[in-house]
Amino acid sequence: MDWLTSADLAAVPTDFAAVLLGMLLAFLTGQVVAWTYMLTHPGLSYSRSFVNSLVIIPVIVSLVMQVLSNNLVTAFGLMAVFAIVRFRNILRDTLDTSYVLTVIVMGMAAGTQKYATTLVGCVFAVLIFAYLRITNFGARHRYDVILNLHWSRPLPELGALDRLLTRHSRNMVRASQRTNEGYGGVDLSYRLLLRDSSRTPEMLDELRGLNGVSRVTSVKAEDESEL
Repeated sequence: MDWLTSADLAAVPTDFAAVLLGMLLAFLTGQVVAWTYMLTHPGLSYSRSFVNSLVIIPVIVSLVMQVLSNNLVTAFGLMAVFAIVRFRNILRDTLDTSYVLTVIVMGMAAGTQKYATTLVGCVFAVLIFAYLRITNFGARHRYDVILNLHWSRPLPELGALDRLLTRHSRNMVRASQRTNEGYGGVDLSYRLLLRDSSRTPEMLDELRGLNGVSRVTSVKAEDESEL
């Protein structure tokens, strides 16, 4: 503990109780925002990686502000660091950006001689990343099968198809409906949460036997991810 309180050699002394409290509060408020996003997101473009970022980024930003400590020189140094760091490849995963931001902040903390803050922040960030991975935080299982088919009968008669799908699914969402100029009719895409996933072949056989249905394909959906 003596080393922890004396290892920061920066001009401004570090209040480690404030550092830990700030990161913990940022973690908890990030969780609140992440849970709110999970419960209110209505679309199909849901991303677990983005939800994880909502948890980790507040903690990293809190650590950034602790490192700056009202130091104007350090603040300008932060701007220079972000100006220098350029990526030739676009980071497609939001969580990758969080990792990059984390290592930049660790480097800043070490470069401003806040050695203990560097270690404390690194351990805290690694624990959160591990927590997100172990608990599979942010995953939502909202459907089992992505079903695509062609409907050649008039649209007012879609009730027959909907009744068949309702018998096999607890939740059904018609994700897309596209007119097919070449063949006539419409191409439909459904997201289904099945009552019994083992009966998927039976459902597909019934669909192929239904008048007006053709070109039936299905894809097994894992935990909902960014599409």
